[in-house]
Amino acid sequence: MPQLHDLPATEMVAGYRRRELSPVDVTQAVLRHIERWEPHLQALFLLRPERALAQARASEARWLRGEPLGPIDGVPVTLKDNIATAGDPTPLGTAAVDLVPAAADAPPAARVRDSGGVVVAKTTMPDYGMLSSGLSSYHALARNPWDLTKTPGGSSAGAGAAAAAGYGPLHVGTDIGGSLRLPAGWCGIFTLKPSLGRIPIDPPYTGRAAGPMTRSVADAALLMQVLSGADPRDSMSLPWQDIAWHDSDRGVGRLRGLRIGLLLEAGCGLAVLPEVRSAIEHAARLFERAGATVLPMQPFMTQGMLDGMDHFWRMRSHVDLKALPPERRALVLPYIRRWADSAATLGGEAMFKAASQFHATRVATVAACRAFDYVLSPVSPVPAFPAELPSPTNDPLRPLEHIGFTVPFNMSEQPAASVHCGFTRDGLPIGLQIAGQRFDDLGVLQVARAFELLREPMPAWPQPPAGSREHVD
Repeated sequence: MPQLHDLPATEMVAGYRRRELSPVDVTQAVLRHIERWEPHLQALFLLRPERALAQARASEARWLRGEPLGPIDGVPVTLKDNIATAGDPTPLGTAAVDLVPAAADAPPAARVRDSGGVVVAKTTMPDYGMLSSGLSSYHALARNPWDLTKTPGGSSAGAGAAAAAGYGPLHVGTDIGGSLRLPAGWCGIFTLKPSLGRIPIDPPYTGRAAGPMTRSVADAALLMQVLSGADPRDSMSLPWQDIAWHDSDRGVGRLRGLRIGLLLEAGCGLAVLPEVRSAIEHAARLFERAGATVLPMQPFMTQGMLDGMDHFWRMRSHVDLKALPPERRALVLPYIRRWADSAATLGGEAMFKAASQFHATRVATVAACRAFDYVLSPVSPVPAFPAELPSPTNDPLRPLEHIGFTVPFNMSEQPAASVHCGFTRDGLPIGLQIAGQRFDDLGVLQVARAFELLREPMPAWPQPPAGSREHVD
């Protein structure tokens, strides 16, 4: 039997309903497990056990009255640093930000609280979310529980590590170019980057989405019940829609008759390593055996598209950093400063051409996917890299060479998931990306769940290093 901290959210809720489990006992178990792991992973900040236990006691009282607030009442949850929580600072992963208490919960945080989720902690991220690693000038260096010498990915770094390590079942991250899917792929967990606007977020930004990070599709679907819907603070939020998130498990039969595209080259950036390619091809064969038609796709991204988006984001960061007082600016990671400063000489024409690549990427992605129900690809061309590095290339002038598979679906607003599909010879997880047509978030969950049923059984989740100690109050 799994220990309390390892239980899926769906089982926790069922146990609360039957009065066989207590939110207090579950939260205590999660906190004890965190205490063993956290000195090694450094995935959290604002870990406040007393507040978490107070929420758990309130939840327990509600369940005893038969009056839960929502689908995740009493379930431990973490929220990413950049998802504001009322009264708490939002450092955005950087030492350069003034630590001003947030005036209100951002929409994902408000929905978790309104549904009774037990907010255990916030999770760490790199400076301004502009790295696919856990390197930060404010937070301690986050590490991957499968291999502590490797990064968990980013920018939802702490969330990916926390989910894989068993810091409770539900975690909320964000994604603007792969920041949910990259850590999910490198940590062996599941995530859904939903259609743009499906989960409201504040502040909104082109391509930016919040999403669930969990160990299973079922838990992600449960969290989608809570997070999805409209909010006036998000100018891009979608109207409320009655989506049957509880119907995410249609079985392997869901794949029969589907037309699936198989994208094995991004068309830009780093080459796909043979081990990664092999794992994705194996996954595609499982889809074929289940009755889907899998057809090869030609790359639709170009290096010009990737470079244009990179240059635009450099200029955005350059402008932001230039507005900081010199003493604050000096606190930003040198890698980020060099990346941003490289845009200083770009003129208006160059920036117009760079900005145009966002729309060009959108058009190319939609056109390439039109012939398919779903698209399979690697999440990343490479597995997790050394934890101390800011990016796989360790080159601030080539920082985004690993996001060629993920970023197009941010720009096209299509839902895209990462689901574990294998390991490298060194034991590092490999993620399969499953992308669907815009607004087909539930379909992506159903197809991902079918793949969970087809793939080889997952090994045991990683455990804290031997000798890790817990303190029991």
